Amino acid sequence: MNSQNPKNEINRRKFLQNTVKFAAAGMYLGIFGMPELFGNVLIENDAVNIPDIKLNNGLKMPMLGFGTYGLSGEVCQRSVADAIAAGYRLIDTAKIYGNEEAVGSAIKQSGIDRKQLFVTSKLWVDDAGYENAKKGFEETLRKLGLDYLDLYLIHRPRGDVKGSWKAMEELYKAGKIKAIGISNFDPEQLKDLLSYAKIKPVINQIETHAYFQQGNDFKVLKNHNIQMEAWAPFAEGRNGLFTNEVLTQIAKKHGKTVAQVNLRWHFQRGIVAIPRSSQKAHILENLNIFNFTLDPTEMKAIEKLDLNRTQFPEWS
Repeated sequence: MNSQNPKNEINRRKFLQNTVKFAAAGMYLGIFGMPELFGNVLIENDAVNIPDIKLNNGLKMPMLGFGTYGLSGEVCQRSVADAIAAGYRLIDTAKIYGNEEAVGSAIKQSGIDRKQLFVTSKLWVDDAGYENAKKGFEETLRKLGLDYLDLYLIHRPRGDVKGSWKAMEELYKAGKIKAIGISNFDPEQLKDLLSYAKIKPVINQIETHAYFQQGNDFKVLKNHNIQMEAWAPFAEGRNGLFTNEVLTQIAKKHGKTVAQVNLRWHFQRGIVAIPRSSQKAHILENLNIFNFTLDPTEMKAIEKLDLNRTQFPEWS
């Protein structure tokens, strides 16, 4: 993800319904409303009740994870620890977030078997290029206190992307990374990468939410069997997302919150989402999306909210 600053995030507490039970237990995968898969296989994960997706290299990845942009220090460590305790297994960080050490401390604190976690980090622009990418990766591993990464992404298509990708392919072949991918690449940038890549990316993590649904990218990625992942799945509450009348009415119908409706919408589109919060109640709330289904009419209503433009022009 690129921008999920807590200072800009609208306080969701005022929109929470008093009847919502913030509990991760008892969730189940609905029979209907199954996601549109990107040519991959959906696997229900009984251990944490978050379904996995099988990526194009065969690796399993949770379809719902915990993002960490904007979290730092003790707040980050506590939030990640709370997320892991709640049942999240996908944890997303990046060098530029400046919190890899805090994330690593939370992982260690959790006491959970490393094999049960799916940890993502990202190569920043300053480390672009063959040699720099390898050094940047080793620095990330050191800060996280891990022996390997489940997923490593090129954070932005800047600098020597070709050299970076070659380094990442070698790290993948050496077993230091279980999967490699990209972030914030548009279709043309993806096309260029595929022209020389020996290993296809498994993921493209991009801005995706109800106001910017990325229809063309969705189709392109699906055609290439590359999983789409959403950063800022709530658009940080920009443009009144948490008070949107359409979303509010759908949430009321299901006895859910607008946040839960948004995450369920991502899930039914087959998109991995990584919401972030420092509030334990919200961390639990965001997990509770697998016991209801948006019907086709509701999915269509949300589709009509698409403004087809970024809500983060400062990152363009």
